[in-house]
Amino acid sequence: MNSTWLEGGKESLLHAHLPALVEGLTWVEAGIDLFAITVMLIGVLRFVANFLRAERAGDKRIAAIDDSRIELGRYILAGLELFIVSDIIETALSLQLLDLVFLGLLVAIRSAISYFLEREVANIRTGRTGPDPAA
Repeated sequence: MNSTWLEGGKESLLHAHLPALVEGLTWVEAGIDLFAITVMLIGVLRFVANFLRAERAGDKRIAAIDDSRIELGRYILAGLELFIVSDIIETALSLQLLDLVFLGLLVAIRSAISYFLEREVANIRTGRTGPDPAA
């Protein structure tokens, strides 16, 4: 294992020989982060609009709110997946062991959040429609 990789702070071969590529990928990473934030914000705005509409839905209020929660969950999951892609690019560019460990922890946490969010969405669907006969 390369000691430069472990120590960090020193320039890698990628940075030394392909600085334009590193710069470009850094911008791509920033763009993915901004897009992930935008996706989540769109989800929140749609949730608020749907929630306010659902409050006036009368008898169908609970089902409408559940639909809104399912939709918000999809936006959150999409944003989290984009953040993971961005983190992978950042780690690949840094080539530092600490960043790799941090990436592993982030992916584990975001995967756990995704798993439990998907379970909650499935529970909402099951609660409304009954158990899935295919399952």
